[in-house]
Amino acid sequence: MALTLDQITAITRKKFMSVLVDNIFNNNALLKRFKATEDLQDGGTEVVQPLEYAVDSAAGWFQGSETLDTTDTETFTGATYQWKQYYANISITGRDRKKNSGDSAIVNFVAGKMKNAEKTLRRDLNTGLFNDGSNAKAIQGLRLAINTTGTYGDIAHGTYTWWNGNVDSTTTTLTLAAMQGSYGDASDGADNPTILTSDQDMFDRYWNLLQPAQRFADEEMTRGGFKSLMFNQAPYVVDQASPANHLFYVNEDYFSLKPHKDENMKLQEFQRVVNQDVEVARVLWFGVFAGSNNRRSSIMTAVTA
Repeated sequence: MALTLDQITAITRKKFMSVLVDNIFNNNALLKRFKATEDLQDGGTEVVQPLEYAVDSAAGWFQGSETLDTTDTETFTGATYQWKQYYANISITGRDRKKNSGDSAIVNFVAGKMKNAEKTLRRDLNTGLFNDGSNAKAIQGLRLAINTTGTYGDIAHGTYTWWNGNVDSTTTTLTLAAMQGSYGDASDGADNPTILTSDQDMFDRYWNLLQPAQRFADEEMTRGGFKSLMFNQAPYVVDQASPANHLFYVNEDYFSLKPHKDENMKLQEFQRVVNQDVEVARVLWFGVFAGSNNRRSSIMTAVTA
């Protein structure tokens, strides 16, 4: 007897889903890092990220019986992120099911379908991390967060400059001095960018800058299978979803994936489509990518040499 839809769903969950999730996040450097620190949410109409944007002005030195300032200073606000939804289909036509008859054959066929869904999810979720806001349905990405224009988290960069990231849109030739400038712009004492990322071409430019010197790699990223170099104790890794000519200096302490706990790579049941000879399941993700302090990250956007 052929496997039922319930059995196919159960096998898919047990045998393939954990592998799919691991492969999605472990094959992209930024996704892997943010997956490790994801913050599960339990609902709400939106996700509000508390922000501390100012220091208390009612403070200072005093002597004896001087009157002390008791003014209530507004130092907190919140960035608001709307839920984003993503899906990837796993469909089996009646024709394919008959061609792959037998329990082992259909399981192997589903394995191939899961592999395809994995590639799709990995590509689109990772691309979302770099979204500049042009895709309003996708998560709000780093190009929108580390910016001086546009609206991120329902807060306008142009109106509230403390919400701006550090943008270098003029440097066209990569130099160590220019890199240090962008890194320094995002730094405050020991609070520095924790990872650098770009496409392969930009990475190669940095590699060439280090050619006369000894190169160091980040052990954690190397163990994870990622090639990396170091810059000021931060790993520099390749991410093919990064747009050309861009170099990101990201402080991961201020960005996080916040998926809903009930739909974080959730597999729907396989179901028959009413008006087609097709059985469909979907892998679903529901969440936001939220930032809380864009000043501690930088971006170079025009490096071509």
